[in-house]
Amino acid sequence: MIKKKELVLVIFEKLLSEKTREKTEKIILKIAIFSFFIHLGIIYCIQFGFLDILQNSSLFNNPISAVYTPFSFILIYEVYLLIYYLPKSFTTYITKQYEIITLIIIRKLFKDLSDLELTTNWFEIKGDLQFTYDLIASLLLFYLIFLFQKQGKRKIIHQIKSNATIQRFVERKKLIAIILVPLFFVIASYTLIDWSAGTFVSLSTLPTFENINNLFFDQFFTVLILVDVVLLLISFFYTSQFHKIMRNSGFIISTILIRMSFGVSGLISTILIVVAVLFGLAIISIHNKYEKNIEPNASNDSLVDSSTS
Repeated sequence: MIKKKELVLVIFEKLLSEKTREKTEKIILKIAIFSFFIHLGIIYCIQFGFLDILQNSSLFNNPISAVYTPFSFILIYEVYLLIYYLPKSFTTYITKQYEIITLIIIRKLFKDLSDLELTTNWFEIKGDLQFTYDLIASLLLFYLIFLFQKQGKRKIIHQIKSNATIQRFVERKKLIAIILVPLFFVIASYTLIDWSAGTFVSLSTLPTFENINNLFFDQFFTVLILVDVVLLLISFFYTSQFHKIMRNSGFIISTILIRMSFGVSGLISTILIVVAVLFGLAIISIHNKYEKNIEPNASNDSLVDSSTS
C-alpha cells in the first residue's frame, strides 16, 4: 500500500518535475506561435472583408494587437512556473508573482500600441497618457524585480545539507503545489468557457478591454492571497522569529495590493502595482538586514528559511 508521503511524491513528479516543466514549456510555446498566426489571420480577414464580425474590437483592428494572444499563453506558462517554484524557493515564488503582473502590463502595451493617437495633444488623450504610464511602470518594475532577485539570492545564513524540519516544511509546500495545479486549470477553463459563451451571444462585439485584460488573473491573485496566508500559518510551526513573520506577512500585503489593482483602472491601477513591488522589495531588504545579526548556528528557526528562500 502506497503511503501518503510516497503518493504526494509520485503526483508531484507527474505534475511538477523538471521533465514535466520542459514538456509544458514546449507545448505552450507551440500553442503561442499557432495562436499568434490565427489571431493575425482573423485581423486580415476582417480588414479584407472576408469576416463581418468583431470589427469594433480593439483587439482585431491592427496586426500589432495580435501579439496580445501569444503573450496570454506565455502568462499561462508563468503561472505554471510560479507553482513549480513554490516548493523550491519562496522568494522565487514571490518573484514570479511580480513577473506575471509585469508581463500583464507588457501585454497591455502591445494592445495599446495599436490604438495610439500620434498627435501634438499626446498628454491630453487618455489612452496615450495611460500608455505612457504603463511604459514607465514596466521599466520601473523590471528594475525593481532585478533588485528583489538580488536580495533573494543573498545567503546570510550558513546552509546545511539536510534538516528534518526543513524537509517537513518542503513536503507541505509540495502538497499545496499539487492542489494548485488542477485548481488553476479549473479556474482557467471556467474563465475561457464563460468568456467564449458571452462572446458568441453577441458576435458583433467583445467585452470591454479591461474585462479581457483581467480575465483569470483577478481570480488567480485572489487564490494566491489565500495560499500566502496558508504558507504564513504553516510557517508558525517552524519558526517564531519576528523578522520572518514580518517578511511573510509583508508578501501577503504585496499580493493583496496587486489583486486590488484589478478592481480599478487607469493610473491608480498602475500605481498600486508599482507600490506592491516596492513594498515587497522593502520587506525583503529589511529582512536581510535582520539576518545579518543572527548567528549561523542560532536555531532551527533560521535554518528553516535558509534552504527555501
